Amino acid sequence: MSLSNLEKKINSELTTKINSSRINHNQLEIQINKDSLLDVVIFLKKNNFTKFRQLIDITAVDYINSENRFKMIYLFLSHELNSRLNINFNINENEVVNSLTKIFPSANWMEREVFDMYGIKFNDHPDLRRILTDYGFSGHPLRKDFPITGHTEVRYSEEKKKVIYEPVKLEQNYRNFDYSSPWEGTEYIKELQKKND
Repeated sequence: MSLSNLEKKINSELTTKINSSRINHNQLEIQINKDSLLDVVIFLKKNNFTKFRQLIDITAVDYINSENRFKMIYLFLSHELNSRLNINFNINENEVVNSLTKIFPSANWMEREVFDMYGIKFNDHPDLRRILTDYGFSGHPLRKDFPITGHTEVRYSEEKKKVIYEPVKLEQNYRNFDYSSPWEGTEYIKELQKKND
């Protein structure tokens, strides 16, 4: 089945659940409402003509100054059709998304990663806790308002014989740059030559 035929068939079956659809980079993109996620995913997995039975990834994009801050993106694969499908929808900062763990058990770790990196929470998730950062970590690193340097740094203290957390301290020491030509030699080499003569 061609992608255009697949798009028409999905649109005809899920008319009220789909906001828009298009074929982009040889894969089908479907935009839905957040509340339609479970119904659409169950239909795409169980239906005989779609056969999107593998969840590849779940991720998000942070549009910090947008009305809806985050865009949730779900990537699916159909081995039988050799096709990929992208489902996406927009959510506000504090909205909770339905978990796909009962439909796709592999969604467990993917949703934990989205929670850890973006702070997006999932309804009915069996074990929603951090997966990539430490337990005491503050903030969500892939949010656009997270500082590039982070809030704390980790190092091993030889005195305390353990790993310690400290606030980030970025020190820029004053440096005296020598802008003379390398063919003439740098200042310290010139001074050494004068001393030796």
